[in-house]
Amino acid sequence: MSRINRRALLFHSGSAVVASTVTATALGKDSPGQDPEPSNELRALIDVHKTAYSSFGEVLHKVGGSRCGAAIASREEERALLAICSFAAVCEGDRLAKVRYLLEIEARGELDLAEHMQAVLRSTIWTG
Repeated sequence: MSRINRRALLFHSGSAVVASTVTATALGKDSPGQDPEPSNELRALIDVHKTAYSSFGEVLHKVGGSRCGAAIASREEERALLAICSFAAVCEGDRLAKVRYLLEIEARGELDLAEHMQAVLRSTIWTG
């Protein structure tokens, strides 16, 4: 059974639906302020992805927007997400932030490329 997601809709039917944000609760905090903070590097990667995702949504909803523009925005968003998937989270704050963020993305059905899973798995190999 094929998975329907925004990329499939965009490239196969010429339209797209931007999924509503679903909060991942599997790793919810017991009490606020106890989790270590993520690194500035991971925060920056997440911010870049959020911006790319927002831009992708704007391009899709733009009246008269080109498919080429949507394809470019989609690739930018994919690269930004792949950077997070590839990020080697070695400290507790980074691990928690990465997992929480990727669970949010997966809950929207958007952690959908084989490259995403490969990058996540490779990022767990400690070579230090």
